[in-house]
Amino acid sequence: MATTTTSTATTAVTSSGQYLHGPKNLQFESRPVSSLQPDEVQVAIRSTTLCGSDVHYYLHFRNGSIQAREPLCLGHESAGQVVNVGSNVSQSRPEINVGDRVALEVGVPCEDCDLCKSGQYNICPSLRFRSSGSKFPHFQGLLQEKVNHPVKWVHKLPDSLSFEIGALLEPLAVAIHAVKRVGPVWDASGHKSCLVFGAGAVGLLCAVAAQAAGCRKVVMADIDEGRLKFALDNGFANAVHVVAPKRGATIEEKLEIARETAGAVGALTWPDGEKIGRVQTTFECSGVESCLQSSIYATQSGGSVVLVGMGIPNHTLPISDASHREVNLITTWRYANAYPRAIEIATASVTGTSINGISLPNVSKLITHRFEGLDSVPVAFEAAGKTRDQNGNLIVKTVVNT
Repeated sequence: MATTTTSTATTAVTSSGQYLHGPKNLQFESRPVSSLQPDEVQVAIRSTTLCGSDVHYYLHFRNGSIQAREPLCLGHESAGQVVNVGSNVSQSRPEINVGDRVALEVGVPCEDCDLCKSGQYNICPSLRFRSSGSKFPHFQGLLQEKVNHPVKWVHKLPDSLSFEIGALLEPLAVAIHAVKRVGPVWDASGHKSCLVFGAGAVGLLCAVAAQAAGCRKVVMADIDEGRLKFALDNGFANAVHVVAPKRGATIEEKLEIARETAGAVGALTWPDGEKIGRVQTTFECSGVESCLQSSIYATQSGGSVVLVGMGIPNHTLPISDASHREVNLITTWRYANAYPRAIEIATASVTGTSINGISLPNVSKLITHRFEGLDSVPVAFEAAGKTRDQNGNLIVKTVVNT
């Protein structure tokens, strides 16, 4: 348990953390923490799960087109304990007190633009996101001892959720936002189905969020047979397909391979023996062009393909097929107003409580590898960038506990 301080203290303190200075160049540093503002809380970080974007920064000092321009503390999937509160917190958020366990929502928008006022704060042009190099100076991440964070963007954890699950709420929020973007297409009768390309953590969580929305039939596709077995064995999917790693030399060859993949998925059967065919919704979580192409072919007319994964900036897509069958291409960017639902789903998941009559898979099983202390961060990143550990065990999600 953390040592608490008085709720009105404003004296600057220091926080030690791991800062990335270049590709694979992590340095342990102690930096001052700014004075606690009236509407902030100070949180001692307890658990941080590592995201694919963190790994990209670790390996390349950049994430896609975003280049880090100064040493960057990574980590944005975190939960911790409140050790200090600003002078206004008792009025604005009286339910938040010193000692509370909280998850941090790390995208902080301006709250003044039209997008923020409409509830779309995730695409606010001025939004700062911890552990991202998109704004300068960078909004530093959470692989450090403590941070000051606006109280509006912390979420109190129920007793049933550990710090580790609190950290997983962030990628779960991504999945929930993806499902919300589709709209109310699933009903309690369970006649709706979905396909998830990519059986990594976000793909698995999209399956959970879809099930919580009433989807009773989930098929997952990935090139990694071990990840698919994990999904099937633990209730994240009802059927799986191993994607053959084939590459075409021309656009025509690539699209034909995509059609073959979609056809192979559609030829599978659900556990009740019914042929899968085309699905109502596909969540593309891999960011791989061939999977996005296959997603369009695999989705029924009038259905939706939700773009969740981040891959190369530009893709060649079978737009004519999507157009004449009115397949909706839906983009997503992080999440907005998703944490309350994430807490609800995670609680049902770990306690075995059903939602919409569906018992959800246990999201705690996604954390397969644990590391203790900030000194372990370099080793944790090396593990997070792999699909198997030195003993051949599957790596789904790594967590650093402090």
